Amino acid sequence: MIERTISYKGTPEMMVRLYKTLVRPHLEYCVCVWSPHYTKDKELLERVQHNIIFTRMIKEVRDKDYLHRLKELGLNLWTLEERLIKANLIELLKMYRGFITVHFESLFTLDCNNKSTRGHLAKLIKPRCQKDVRIHFFSHRVINFWNALDGVTVSSISINAFRID
Repeated sequence: MIERTISYKGTPEMMVRLYKTLVRPHLEYCVCVWSPHYTKDKELLERVQHNIIFTRMIKEVRDKDYLHRLKELGLNLWTLEERLIKANLIELLKMYRGFITVHFESLFTLDCNNKSTRGHLAKLIKPRCQKDVRIHFFSHRVINFWNALDGVTVSSISINAFRID
């Protein structure tokens, strides 16, 4: 669609903006709910970004492979995995701060016995589970990443401040 409808493709920054506006929302819609956990599904979604033709529309780098095109154009696009982790952490922060109606206590348990001097005081207890469905459920897959954050990031007042970190 970008190839057919946009006549002036100009700078790489504009092409990235078009990609982030027109393509990425379709790939990441409600990603915290349906988050793919099979490698084949992640690779399929990641392939869209790798094979997307927006970098091939720029004449200077048209004949190079994906990584060389990004490096030469100076584009810093995150991988699907990094974007999924960030989206999950943002949703957890919204629950923790009470920005959404989902009750934090219904999905997570704070670690009251946390005497660690590292990290933050809002560490979560990761329950044991054996079923594949539960292991890849939102309230289980996000805990390790949340517990690895530093105190400044977790104590962010707004979502925008959290996103910057």
